[in-house]
Amino acid sequence: MRKIVHGSDQPLHIAVVARPEPGPHEVLIRVAGAGVNRPDLVQRAGLYPPPPGAPETLGLEVSGTIEAVGANVARWREGDHVVALLPGGGYATFAIAHEGSVLPAPKGVSLVEAAGLPETVFTVWANVFESGALKPGETLLVHGGASGIGTTAIQMAKAFGARVFATAGDAEKVALCEQLGAERGINYRAEDFEEIVREAGGADVVLDMVGGPYVQKNINIMKDGGRIIMIAFLKGPTAEVNLMRLMLKRITLTGSTLRSRSNEEKARIAANVHNCVWPWIEAGKVKPIIDSTFPLDQAEQAHERLQSGAHAGKVILVAE
Repeated sequence: MRKIVHGSDQPLHIAVVARPEPGPHEVLIRVAGAGVNRPDLVQRAGLYPPPPGAPETLGLEVSGTIEAVGANVARWREGDHVVALLPGGGYATFAIAHEGSVLPAPKGVSLVEAAGLPETVFTVWANVFESGALKPGETLLVHGGASGIGTTAIQMAKAFGARVFATAGDAEKVALCEQLGAERGINYRAEDFEEIVREAGGADVVLDMVGGPYVQKNINIMKDGGRIIMIAFLKGPTAEVNLMRLMLKRITLTGSTLRSRSNEEKARIAANVHNCVWPWIEAGKVKPIIDSTFPLDQAEQAHERLQSGAHAGKVILVAE
C-alpha cells in the first residue's frame, strides 16, 4: 500500500509498504479521505509523539470502506462505509482503527467529506459537552471559529440550543461563523472580543485553542461558575492570570487532549457522538465544512494550506 512518510527536515513523500493486518479488535479501512489537522503539523515538528503502539506516520481521522475485520470484531463487516478516529497512520491507502473508534458514515454526507468529522466532532463533544457541560440557553464563546473544530463547535452548540459567539481573523471568516449559527462573529484583528462578549452578558463556556494572552481575557468575561476548556495554545502555552478573579467567579479552567485517551474512553465518546450528534448531521443541522481537498501525493501542499492559516474549515487528503 501507499502511505505518507515524513521527517521534520524533509518534505512529505509517498512510500510503498506492506498492507497492515487488523488485530483481534481492529478493522482495516480502505481510506477514501483523511483529515489534515494541526496536531499533524506539531507531530511533524517533533513536538507531539504518537502514543505507544500507534503508527509513527501522520493522520488522526479517516473515512472509507472496511476491507477486513479482526477475529473478535462483531459490529463491523467488510464493505461497511465508516469514519474512524485514529492514533495515527491515516495518510495512507489503508488504515487500522480500533473497533470502538469507528462509526458508520452518516447519511447525507459524501464519504470524502465525512473524513472531516471524527477528530472535530469527538473533540467538541468531549470538551464542550462533557468537560464544559454546556446547557441549552447558555453562551459559548469559540476561539478559532473558522477552523475545523471551530466550525463544528458553532454548529453543534447551535443545534443544542446554545447561544454562540466566535472569533475569527477576517471579515470572510467572521461571516462564515455567523452563517453557521454564531450570534456574533468577532474579528479579533479589529475588535476586542472581551468587550463584545462582556457587553452581551458574558460566557458560560469558552473553547480556546489560542492560549497565551487570551486566558486572562477569557476569565474576565466568564459568568459565575463558567468553564474554560483549553485544547491548544497557538499564542503560547504560558499565561499570567488573576487567580482572585478565578476564585470569586468559581471558574473551572481545564484542558485536554484526545489522542492519548484509552480505547475504552474513545469508544465511550464514540457511542455518545453516534447517539447525539449523528442525528444532527443526518438532519442537516451539522455538516463538515470543507476548505479544500488534495490528492494523497500532495500532502505537503495540504500542510502548507493548513499552516498558512488561510483555510476555513477542514483540509482533506483524498486517498483513492
